[in-house]
Amino acid sequence: MENRLPLYKKLLVMYRIEPGCLGPQGADYVEEFCVFAKQKLKAHHGHCLRWTIKPRYDKSLPELEYQMKNTMVSQENAEKYLARFDIDKETFEESLEEALADLVDEFFER
Repeated sequence: MENRLPLYKKLLVMYRIEPGCLGPQGADYVEEFCVFAKQKLKAHHGHCLRWTIKPRYDKSLPELEYQMKNTMVSQENAEKYLARFDIDKETFEESLEEALADLVDEFFER
């Protein structure tokens, strides 16, 4: 069993979903999908990560960002943090994209 870190030591993964990813009527579903996706992802590396899934209404904001104690974490520092838990950042991000695509299908099949 892995030791779980206290919340304040966990890296926050903030992912912003564009409504268009949910189809032509995505804006009608994006808020509900974000709640659904967060519930499904929260156990994914839950020992060291926290999740926030939000709609991406402002395209000037990045799709994916990392935070610690309400402060942005650079990509380099996020990579170092993840490496401490034997998580390759590039592989993690690719699998996250795939998981979210699968969750879109699952969401609409409910």
